[in-house]
Amino acid sequence: MPDRDHPQFAFAAGADAGTARPAPFEPELDPSHEVIWPESPLTPLVVSSPHSGNVYPARFLASSRLDPLTLRRSEDAYVDELFGPAASLGAPLLRARFPRAYLDLNREPYELDPRMFDGPLPSYANTRSTRVAGGLGTIARVVGEAQDIYSRRLPVSEGLGRIEALYRPYHAALWALLESALEHFGQALLLDCHSMPSSAILADVGGGRKVDIVLGDRYGTAANQPIVDLIEQRLRQRGYSVRRNKPYAGGFITEYYGNPASNCHAVQIEVNRGIYMNEKTMERSAGFVRLSADLKAVAADVIELLTGRPAATPMAAE
Repeated sequence: MPDRDHPQFAFAAGADAGTARPAPFEPELDPSHEVIWPESPLTPLVVSSPHSGNVYPARFLASSRLDPLTLRRSEDAYVDELFGPAASLGAPLLRARFPRAYLDLNREPYELDPRMFDGPLPSYANTRSTRVAGGLGTIARVVGEAQDIYSRRLPVSEGLGRIEALYRPYHAALWALLESALEHFGQALLLDCHSMPSSAILADVGGGRKVDIVLGDRYGTAANQPIVDLIEQRLRQRGYSVRRNKPYAGGFITEYYGNPASNCHAVQIEVNRGIYMNEKTMERSAGFVRLSADLKAVAADVIELLTGRPAATPMAAE
């Protein structure tokens, strides 16, 4: 596991995954995240859905120059529901309730764009990352095709308040789930779940070729290869076209938590939205049910690889 005492992170030691949060920053976001616990015995697998939140605070909507549907373009809609059935196999699922446009959990805690704020940022803020330059820092400046979210600059206290009230509690909860898996099983696998616009993936591969799923393991550094190989193989067997690390090699979450030398593995999975939803209306399509069932089956195979036992079979902690 990485250094939890790094000054940029300092996640609370021993934080409880269900209650680790300060007073809510916005009343609509209490609680700011949820853990869906499985009924079956726990396994080394932990599922995270940091971008599927769809609770948009009224104050945020009032401050935006965009309509609600446009704001939702950056939302990984229904990803928590797609992967939810994995919880029945013994994998706790952590999901954010707030949207990515409000605060992005898959960034460093202080990747902040000084152009967005009225006043100087703290000296420890990372203001020069490529993600900040693109308007996609911890607090995004744009959504969709570079459309500015806000009509005016934000107070610095607004940005720092969101980080304290939302970012830190989510990562404390995620850390606690992974530590629990390591304690009970000697290993942990984080499946970091996202979705991607079909237009982005088609533009990347060129020629109109379809890619259904992209797996990111930071080019082999975030997870042992047999784990990633099995996920890719099982997805291909179920008819999905799969690529690895292009165009998404895994964001901050995969890079930060993936440490195979400490038996903590992390894999980012990006699902093409076009295969499970209507990207214009944001409604589920007929492919949703099949995809969710296939993802559950793949999760079961991964759990069996990690434990040596079929998923959902009672087992003692290793």
